[in-house]
Amino acid sequence: MKPTAISADELFEDRLAILRWQWIAGRNAPERRFDEEAVREAHSGADLVGHLNYVHPYRVQIVGAREISYLTRGTPEDCARRVARIVTLQPPVLVLCDGQTAPPALVTLCEEAKIPLFATDQPAGFVVDVLRSYLSKHFADRTTMHGVFMDILGLGVLITGESGQGKSELGLELVSRGHGLVADDAVDLARINENTIEGRCPELLQNLLEVRGIGLLDIRAIFGESAVRRRMRLRLIVHLVRSETLERDYERLPHEPLSQDVLGVPVRKAIIPVVAGRNIAVLVEAAVRNTILQLRGIHTYQEFLERHRKAMLQGEA
Repeated sequence: MKPTAISADELFEDRLAILRWQWIAGRNAPERRFDEEAVREAHSGADLVGHLNYVHPYRVQIVGAREISYLTRGTPEDCARRVARIVTLQPPVLVLCDGQTAPPALVTLCEEAKIPLFATDQPAGFVVDVLRSYLSKHFADRTTMHGVFMDILGLGVLITGESGQGKSELGLELVSRGHGLVADDAVDLARINENTIEGRCPELLQNLLEVRGIGLLDIRAIFGESAVRRRMRLRLIVHLVRSETLERDYERLPHEPLSQDVLGVPVRKAIIPVVAGRNIAVLVEAAVRNTILQLRGIHTYQEFLERHRKAMLQGEA
């Protein structure tokens, strides 16, 4: 699901503190929104903002010193035509940057066409970066998954599995071993760019972990500020299964690393059978360390196959 509900006044208020901008024209269109088709077709929110460009419609058009120079230099007829063409872009918002003064023709255009015009002293490049980051997160594809999301050795790890497999108890043990809790039970996931999934905790459940027989635990209050995280990038899914499920559905030594599709992004996956007497927390840490090695280009299984191949060649010699 990709949200589209953001209006000009919401954008103005949300970024007012960091961009310190003013609303100088087009106040008669506070509910002006992004084009829904443009949002759906955009790879990310970053595609919805950029410097003034007559080729890319339906995005926040940034007007800096160079753009003002282009709009005001030339014959009166040329300048009027350049300003008038902005209407064809159907921008949700125009942002005047670099402390530039808005040409009267641009102010008049925005008032008549009901295009919100914001002005700020901030550099155009900085404004572009701020708005791209903001819009990427706002318009990200989103979903919610059941599990325990944690920061383990700096890696965002989602622990999933059938009910009763001890996910929350495992999360509690990992917290006691120095790792951080992001979310328990429900994890909000958003695709913030083509290859990145960010997970965070719903506001209602922040800092809370439910352990059967004990109830709700406030991890931040018990273990301190360092035991919780606000958000992490999802890099690994650890799926807990019964031993019979592992034997039936999975290979003992898979030829390729397992992965699971999350919002169109393949996420590495490790399967761990839950058996009485096993230290699952240690196994999860080992899976995370192995994933870190793989991300660095070190693949233990492939190295083993290469050793095996060389041993066979030596035996034939």
